[in-house]
Amino acid sequence: MKLKKPLFWSKNNNLYSFILFPFSLLVQFLFFLKNIFLKTKKISIPVICVGNIYIGGTGKTPLSIEIVRILKKFNMAPVLVKKFYTDQFDEIDLINSKNIEIIKNSSRYIALKEAEERGFKSIVLDDGFQDHSIYKDLSILCFNEKQLIGNGFTIPAGPLREPLSALRRSKIILINGKKNEDFENKIKSINNEINIFYSKYIAQNSNKFLNENILAFAGIGNPENFFDLLKENNINVEKKISFPDHYNYSKKELDKLLKISKENNLKLLTTEKDFFRIKHFNTTDIDYLTIKLEIINEELFEKELKKHLI
Repeated sequence: MKLKKPLFWSKNNNLYSFILFPFSLLVQFLFFLKNIFLKTKKISIPVICVGNIYIGGTGKTPLSIEIVRILKKFNMAPVLVKKFYTDQFDEIDLINSKNIEIIKNSSRYIALKEAEERGFKSIVLDDGFQDHSIYKDLSILCFNEKQLIGNGFTIPAGPLREPLSALRRSKIILINGKKNEDFENKIKSINNEINIFYSKYIAQNSNKFLNENILAFAGIGNPENFFDLLKENNINVEKKISFPDHYNYSKKELDKLLKISKENNLKLLTTEKDFFRIKHFNTTDIDYLTIKLEIINEELFEKELKKHLI
């Protein structure tokens, strides 16, 4: 979804959200009607869905990649499945670069059936928590500590795809960031049987940029999270520029960024995901930060996966 989130989505008790609240109720009612007529289909191999209820920027794809790695350790012959969107080739290229098999189709169910027919033993479904036509053996929801649920409203009044009651359909929550007992208690009040884990991003090539002055830009769900990660790794960001998620950069815009960087003697730095959107241009003067998702208490997380799938 190409979206630059409005500021009021992160603010409680704001007028815009209350004005838009009736439209949020209408959207949720239409989703409800749609799901009434959907028939849930099940395939013969386990499906792990990595999803979210907060729109964009929660780390679904890095977690999906990490779960594929874990399932390989279990000898479960995993494959990653994504619904195909023409504007999201960046995520597809990024996954391919990690030497992970991926199946994509405009129909998630057709992609799942292909995985089944090709002999894979498990599937990691990157996104699709809101797709009620597919049976999931395990649903994992992702949150980021910096945004969590925003103002708590559903779209368009807020950043949630559906209300927090959706937590009842999930068995594992993964929060990227620091421990938050208040949020844990909120989760447990809705689903007391849910298991909560934490993760963090590890910058793998940050040393490369320690002596540079940086112009950082990002077109991801929450660009500020990327800028904060640079700061946490002692990278000196002199200027930062945000674009909407899955932004389709033009050569003109990149030339403008290059011009600004040269005029101010700054090095251009972006996310790995953004880099895969622009690499077909001449990107020799643009670098990217590589990251790895680290799951805290990974052994317990792996045991929880096994409990539901093996």
